[in-house]
Formats: sequence, structure tokens, C-alpha cells
Amino acid sequence: MRIRELTPRALNERLRGEGIGLRWGPFVSQIRIELPELTEPIHRLYADFSLCEEQFRDFRITIRHRGGRAQRAEFVLDNCYALPLFPRAIALGMLEWGLNWCVYNNIHSYLLIHAAVAARDDRAILLTGPPGSGKSTLCAALVGRGWRLLSDELAVIDPRTLDIWPLARPICLKEEAIDLIRENVPAAVFGPAIHGTAKGTIAHMRPPAESVERSNRPARATWIVLPRYDPGFRTGLEPVSSARGMLSLADNAFNYHLLGETAFDALSELVGQCRIARLYNSSLTDALRELEVLTTDAFRPPPQ
Repeated sequence: MRIRELTPRALNERLRGEGIGLRWGPFVSQIRIELPELTEPIHRLYADFSLCEEQFRDFRITIRHRGGRAQRAEFVLDNCYALPLFPRAIALGMLEWGLNWCVYNNIHSYLLIHAAVAARDDRAILLTGPPGSGKSTLCAALVGRGWRLLSDELAVIDPRTLDIWPLARPICLKEEAIDLIRENVPAAVFGPAIHGTAKGTIAHMRPPAESVERSNRPARATWIVLPRYDPGFRTGLEPVSSARGMLSLADNAFNYHLLGETAFDALSELVGQCRIARLYNSSLTDALRELEVLTTDAFRPPPQ
């Protein structure tokens, strides 16, 4: 059964009771939420997810109200560890952030890189860089053009096979990027605007049904892009060597230091199979045009 097949009332009863099981890529979560105001956004953003009836759970999560007049809430993992209290008004954002936190703090059988990832014909593009570089905006725009969403936050890489596993959860956009994607992706479905987060105002874009349905199908890295957003830039691509590309991926990895030689070997092989470029970006339209160049035979990598 998909979440869209439940009425909001039935979903609310499940969330406040034992919770619901959701599979996102290789992970399964049991999510229990005591805040009724989250029912409608979850019903909307997770409409195409199937309820998971498997007994095994990677994470058991509860979001619950704490603190009378202060209107605060907390994110609890496995009934034993709680993140610091946060304003109840940003609970939806904390659910999404918390799910990612569960992965990069607890899962180390995969190499985890801070990157937005989309795929075309199972060939993936990794957009990696620090916060504010435009990764999620570019990813949402590519998804709006028919690319398959893997993740707006995490590249989950099997170090043995180099398969990249999809997470395909809602894409988090902030500030002016929200309206930019609304204009460029008219069919996109959004959750509510959430004000007062550490990133300012954010909103989540629902993953396409096809991306959710194919979340058990990995992709292979073919392109690596290091975006840099600045209104003063002239939008364009600059080829990057494999060595510099590998350093960027290692710098943006959550668990490179834990995996050691395994991570080094995996990244060495991964960059060897990819076209790599830095994207100077001041215009979404122009940036998408440049990415189209990168993902065709018109782009030539530099000598290694």
C-alpha cells in the first residue's frame, strides 16, 4: 500500500501509534510522529512511497513534543538517543535532516559523500561541494527535466562495486531557490515553507513517482561536477583533473577517514571512470545548458 492510498486521518493514526515503515534505497525506517501538523506534509511529500511491512528496521525514529509553552520538539533514534531540542515549527525540516544524520553517523558499509545525485539511463552525475554551492537547486532542475533523483544530500556508494544507491527522498530547497524551481519545474509538488531554520526559509520538493519506484536500482557515476554559485560569475565549465576531483570527493566525504584504504581505492577507481568539471554558475538556465554539454560527447576531459 502506498501512502497516497491512506486518508490523512488514517495516516495520522498510524504515525501516532506504532508508526510507519518506509524504505528509502537500502535503508528501512520506522517513523513515529506525535505532531499532528506533520501528517499532511508527509502525506503529500511521501505520497508515492510504499508502506514497508518487513520486520527489520535500520532506524526507529520518533518525533515528539517536549516543553510546554516553549513549543519545542525532539528527534529520538532507537528510543535511546535524542538530538537537541528544536522549535516545533521546524519539525518537518528536522525529520528530513535527521534521517540523513542517521545514515552518515551510523552506516559505514558504504562510502558516504555530501553530494546531490541524479541519473539518466542509470548514469549518474554527482554534484558535490560545500553548502551554498547550488547542488540541490541544480539537482531539482535536472529532475524536472526527466533525470532520476537519487539524492539531494548523500551519494551512497558501495566501495566494492561503485554502485550508487538511491535515497530518492524530498529535495530540500532554500530561500530564492524555492521560487526558482517553482518557475522552472511547474509540475513540482512542494511541502509547506518552513521559516526560521539554520538555512533560513526552506521547502521540500516531492520526489517523482518514477524515482521512488526505482529506488532499488543503483546507478554508476559518469560525471562529477564541482558547482560554485555566485551572481557575479560568468556561467561556464572548467575541466578538472582526476587528482583534483578525488581530493574534492574526499573533502566532502563523511566517512573517508573511517574507511581508510577502502575509501581511497574506491575513489581512485570512481574518478577514473568519470568526466569531471567545475561549474561556475550565476544562471540556472545557463548552468543547465552547460551540464547538457558535459553529459554529451562534446565535452573532453583534460589530460591526466
